[in-house]
Amino acid sequence: MAKAATVVRDERSLGGRLRQFPERTKGFFSDVRNEMRKVTFPSFKEVRATTTVVIITVFLFALYFWVIDLGINSVIQWVLHHGAR
Repeated sequence: MAKAATVVRDERSLGGRLRQFPERTKGFFSDVRNEMRKVTFPSFKEVRATTTVVIITVFLFALYFWVIDLGINSVIQWVLHHGAR
């Protein structure tokens, strides 16, 4: 039991972590390489389609917020104009 506690304590110490660093780094880059093999990149046609959707959506939201802003502005102007009397 005391020996197991010593090993656990050694792994948590700075020296233990430094000894594990090369193996952990190698494992990390191995995992990165394996995950990058699973990545699929979109085709030019897919990128163009999603870009078009984003641009159209931005313009629709801009139009929506412009109309809402005009409405709120009109209400505020009406309140200020009629409230001054």
